[in-house]
Amino acid sequence: MKKLFLLFTACILILAACGGDSGSEPSGDAGSDDLFITIATGGTSGVYYPIGGAISNLLETNLGHDTSVQATGASVENVNLLDTNRAEMAITMADTVLQAYEGNGAFEGEEPKDNLRGLTALYPNYVQIVTTADRGIESVEDLRGKRVGVGAPNSGVELNARLVFEAHGMSYDDIEEDYLSYSEAIDQIKNNMIDAAFVTSGIPNATVIDLSTTAEAVIVPIEEDAADYLVENYPFFSKGTIPAGAYDNENDIPTVAIMNLLLVNESLSEDVVYEMTKEIFENIEAVQASHNAAKNITLDTVAEGMPVPFHPGAEKYFKEVGAIE
Repeated sequence: MKKLFLLFTACILILAACGGDSGSEPSGDAGSDDLFITIATGGTSGVYYPIGGAISNLLETNLGHDTSVQATGASVENVNLLDTNRAEMAITMADTVLQAYEGNGAFEGEEPKDNLRGLTALYPNYVQIVTTADRGIESVEDLRGKRVGVGAPNSGVELNARLVFEAHGMSYDDIEEDYLSYSEAIDQIKNNMIDAAFVTSGIPNATVIDLSTTAEAVIVPIEEDAADYLVENYPFFSKGTIPAGAYDNENDIPTVAIMNLLLVNESLSEDVVYEMTKEIFENIEAVQASHNAAKNITLDTVAEGMPVPFHPGAEKYFKEVGAIE
């Protein structure tokens, strides 16, 4: 009996060991039902946040994922959140993504983040240098000696500000820079604490509209020579126009634009990302309704300005529908 008992006990232990792996480490798809998706966006007054909210709602309502929309300092912070697995999706600007992928610019001295993967291009961001008529600022050169909001530290806005000044033979040495978010910068203009601010976003931007309710808002143009310099030296830039009537402007305003991108964590499985991509584009009207800028998100432009490889799941869906070859 003692030998029989020992044999029985040994069998139980062997069976337990064989079955112990099931559930100790979830597979990439364990995914699917229990995934918690953090979507890193930007400030709540910008365009990233409502677009992230619309995507979150689709993934939660239709795919059953638990989701969270995280307000952040935007592009640079979002890349770092993805890289350290503290976000599953992130909205970023193409210039920031390229710098992170190559290990230069804001990521100088760091290992290239070659784990970054794209889900889709979104919409163009327009560089908008905002001031008020009473400041008498009509050109970028007029910002010399002025107090200028250049965006949150290491945000895509702030990176753009540096390059725009470079294109005009200027730097932060020529201004009094102040690191402020969109809403903070507009409040500071209203309170006469700064003279102008960089607002790189889709159009119209809610904070610029807010400024125009209390003062005559002015968008400073980026003229052709400077735009040519930016496009030639930094290919993530393209020439753009803020159309007449976007705010209270009677005429088109020349500027430059940069594509916004939706990135996804490389560690997510192909099946999960395929389903997320399909859900977004089969219900794209819901995303487009989140903000006027989101109307530019279409299957025709999914690869525009994308400097990193697509995630295999997104690539699979886009090839199925003919969006990419």
